Amino acid sequence: MIAGGGPAGAVLALVLARAGVEVTLLEKHGDFLRDFRGDTIHPSTLQVLDELGLARKFLRLPHRKAYELGIVTDTGEIRLASLRGLPGGYNYIAFVPQWEFLNLVTSAAGEYPNFRLLMNAEAYDVIREGDAVRGLRYRDASGEHEIRAALTVAADGRSSTLRERAGLVPEDLKAPMDVVWFALPRNDGDRDDTFLRISSGNMMVAINRETYWQLAYLIPKGGYSALVSGGIDALREPVARLLPWLADRTGGIGGYDDVSVLTVMLNRLRRWHRPGLLCIGDAAHAMSPVFGVGINLAVQDAVAAANLLAGSLRSGAPIPEPTLHLVQRRRMAPTRVTQAAQRLVQNLVIRRALSRRFDPSGLPRDLTRVPLVNRLIPRFIGFGVRPEHVDVRESPPP
Repeated sequence: MIAGGGPAGAVLALVLARAGVEVTLLEKHGDFLRDFRGDTIHPSTLQVLDELGLARKFLRLPHRKAYELGIVTDTGEIRLASLRGLPGGYNYIAFVPQWEFLNLVTSAAGEYPNFRLLMNAEAYDVIREGDAVRGLRYRDASGEHEIRAALTVAADGRSSTLRERAGLVPEDLKAPMDVVWFALPRNDGDRDDTFLRISSGNMMVAINRETYWQLAYLIPKGGYSALVSGGIDALREPVARLLPWLADRTGGIGGYDDVSVLTVMLNRLRRWHRPGLLCIGDAAHAMSPVFGVGINLAVQDAVAAANLLAGSLRSGAPIPEPTLHLVQRRRMAPTRVTQAAQRLVQNLVIRRALSRRFDPSGLPRDLTRVPLVNRLIPRFIGFGVRPEHVDVRESPPP
């Protein structure tokens, strides 16, 4: 039983279903279509899709490949990293709307008769027997229901209801920013890449979506109300200043109803499990948008959990808590290292930039020419600290 149809829940459901495990996946919405969800698919996840036989289908989806990452400053451009030298068949980041990714994964899971997807089904509580979780309660249009299971997986996001109901509280690692997402039209003469724009007091990520720009404007933590109080020009003006070639299009931001606000969280659980319950993905560790690796950490959690638990789950018997701890033990180190790197960037770059204390003039113009940086950054962004591979074989359902 898996609550949450995001990347962690969907991939776990697919890997378990193809391994012959009876799987029910609950998604509280009626579809996966949500604006401004994370959609950077890194080489580690592309490799997992390849191992699941889905890479060709994935690459037939409308997508854009990014082979290099760069920063635009007031004093010039910085070439941050090139992924072209990465080993394996995937040396780029693919930008694909998350709903396309989730539809692909859940459709593949739906080919197995032992997989069931419940949409418009919101998990709101766990079923307890003593100290153990033995399933969950959910509500849909027809009322409230219960499903009992040998294992309940909380993959219901960074504000996980099941995590809260199980009494698991994450440690807040703090983030200095929130993000305002919006879109503006893209013209043929615009630049072609996806990049980070840094200026004194302002930061923005610009993602090329072929026909439009998806823009992420960083603001100080809790600063959205102050932004809104300044009127819509308080947003239009820095966009025009940071990206002057978009100045004639900022009128496309008609008002604050045209934007979406991401309250950035960075946290992790000290304990990812209770008897009968396992948390993965954002429910176990909310990631900062730094490096855009949230989806990929969630997918790696899912693959690790399936590899470690599929054999026991096929039996249908409750899984001992020490076995659940194996998932946390395997995935905690990658989580800690990734979050430490995110905190470093938040403190040394983002916090300073938003407070007008960041000076990029001393940075090399081409970091790919620095040997150690050129080896470490592409691998860290592309594969993460411990990339997982699908080890469980496809088998008929029980």
